[in-house]
Amino acid sequence: MMGTWINVGAILAGTAIGVGLGVRLPASLQQRVLAGLGLVTAVIGIDLALAWRATSPLYVLGAILLGGLIGEALDIEGRLARLGERLQARFQPDGSTSTIGEAFFTASLLFCVGPLAVIGSFEDGLRGNLEPLATKSLLDGFAAIALSCTLGLGVAFAAASVLVVQGALTLGAGLFDGLLQGEALDAMTSTGGVLIIAISLKLLELKDVRVGNFLPALVLAPLLVGFVGLL
Repeated sequence: MMGTWINVGAILAGTAIGVGLGVRLPASLQQRVLAGLGLVTAVIGIDLALAWRATSPLYVLGAILLGGLIGEALDIEGRLARLGERLQARFQPDGSTSTIGEAFFTASLLFCVGPLAVIGSFEDGLRGNLEPLATKSLLDGFAAIALSCTLGLGVAFAAASVLVVQGALTLGAGLFDGLLQGEALDAMTSTGGVLIIAISLKLLELKDVRVGNFLPALVLAPLLVGFVGLL
């Protein structure tokens, strides 16, 4: 799990830097930083989403539609939001304006949705290869700086989400060895890219797509490939 610990450290360090910078930046510059992160996130999401060219876009479409229905039924977004609210109530009990809940929710999605979280965790768990998660750690560190400049200390709590998600994937990597490759991996990567685009829309304040409710799509995409392959 060394790669995940590196990732957690990068997020915490980035948050510390961002919080320090944020108090010195006027509100207009904070918004420009967040808009810049939103634009870069959109480009990354589009690049990943185009992985569907190596497979069928129907897998991605089916995963997104079915995943959205399942996520809505389970109210994943609401559960994550309520967790953020509990954190906010715990660390801002006086009821004053705080962005802890929003920061935790947004950063957790951004850090955990991308395919590097899955691929990097598998590489770390199966082969001890830290390079993918080291690359992700660098990206997440800069993203943490940009987010915490505007949203504050709550970004640091997303490190716990990364620890749980990537830690579980790393420890359970042997169960998935040989499954996530070829079309299955391309479908999952493309689906993750679509969700990252949705996150960018939220960062740019264009549309709140309720990305949390689409998280089951990341699991459904490779499952659909496998199911069709059996027919």
